[in-house]
Amino acid sequence: MLLIIDDDIAVQKSISLLLEEHGYKTVCASSPSEALITLQDVEPELILLDLNFSNDTSGQEGLEFLTKLKGVLPRVPVVLITAWASISLAVEGVKKGAFDFISKPWENENLLHTIYTALELNNCAAQKKDPKRKSLEKKYDFSNIIGDSPQLLSILETVGRVSKTDAVVLILGESGTGKELIAEAIHNNSKRKNKPFVKVNLGGLSSTLFESELFGHKKGAFTDAYSDRVGRFELANGGTIFLDEIGDLDMRSQVKMLRVLQDKTYQVLGDSATKKLDVRVICATNRNLQDMVAKGTFREDLFYRINLITLNLPPLRTRQGDIALLIDHFIDELKRIYDEEFISVSADAQKWLKRLHYPGNVREIKNLLERTWLISGKNKLEIADFEHAFEKDQAQPVEENLPPAGLMTLEQIEKEMIQKTMEKYNNNISKVAKVLGLSRGTLYRRIEKFGIAFDPKK
Repeated sequence: MLLIIDDDIAVQKSISLLLEEHGYKTVCASSPSEALITLQDVEPELILLDLNFSNDTSGQEGLEFLTKLKGVLPRVPVVLITAWASISLAVEGVKKGAFDFISKPWENENLLHTIYTALELNNCAAQKKDPKRKSLEKKYDFSNIIGDSPQLLSILETVGRVSKTDAVVLILGESGTGKELIAEAIHNNSKRKNKPFVKVNLGGLSSTLFESELFGHKKGAFTDAYSDRVGRFELANGGTIFLDEIGDLDMRSQVKMLRVLQDKTYQVLGDSATKKLDVRVICATNRNLQDMVAKGTFREDLFYRINLITLNLPPLRTRQGDIALLIDHFIDELKRIYDEEFISVSADAQKWLKRLHYPGNVREIKNLLERTWLISGKNKLEIADFEHAFEKDQAQPVEENLPPAGLMTLEQIEKEMIQKTMEKYNNNISKVAKVLGLSRGTLYRRIEKFGIAFDPKK
């Protein structure tokens, strides 16, 4: 049973009809006092609460009643109904315990998604048990995530629960902790798994390119717009979009992002038509967004729109029991990529590796293993090999290996680096891509862009 509290009879009837068409039972109340009478006979699974019930449109009456509701029914999710102009009021409500908020006029699909998500997550939370890796793997696909420490298993258990909903997820964690892998796991275990998973690094986008990159543009929309461009949101339609480094967005872009996430609509640059979106949004950052909100550099309303579910990924130094598993995994990966049958790390070297701090987290241990193997030329790695790799890495300042400033453009440097690496590894695309930190697809695009000749059979 869902309780709808709104003084507008038309709103009551409209939402009731929609919900009943989708199998929900509903009961309505026109005021907080009427809702309290209803609650004497009914304990709803979810409450939809309007924020205004009188000529006073401040919303305070709704907020005060929300506090009372959470005191009486702390486990029942409350979804607020508000006008776009009152989003800041809805944010206040989320702080007071509301699950989420929708704005008037609402999109039926968005309302249904919000209700389904709230009910599903509430049911899962009630059934939450101590997670174990084997039991999780029976239900979910976590094949690309290595580790069985309690901290990681707790994260994976939450990932499994939220994956079957359309809840917006915010992934927090230091650089290299695996935020992208977690985002992919959410997508791969969702009902959208056969649809696109589109990754966007917002940290690499200038404010001038933000709209064109995310929403697309029409030919002639601005100088250099020589053809139509499909935006990332449109590419992700029906699937999932992963917005990495969302903490790097400037304030102007944050407003536009909020509009998209709130209304699930957008406009292509140079086109007046409004397009609808069906996309699951996952965000990530290594920044402290709450501090940024306090300093006024990140919008509070956007913060509360993206952190419906927050996952804090633990740094590798707090789950040292996973280091041995990661070493084995990355060594197996080296064997496969480089087609080498025997690569190993000695027992002493494994103990030595476990004592390192790893400020770069999982990414750092992966790079360290690969760099050490490439530099040493040995298939059994000892402590001395890792120490030598460290010394080699820190022996020369980067500036000494670069041309004088102004002599070459970044593109020229990039092209030369690819050519030199191709020569060193005899045009082995897998090796070159790994050494340069690129995917094979990205490397192929760079080779094509720079017109670098090579034998693709190698």
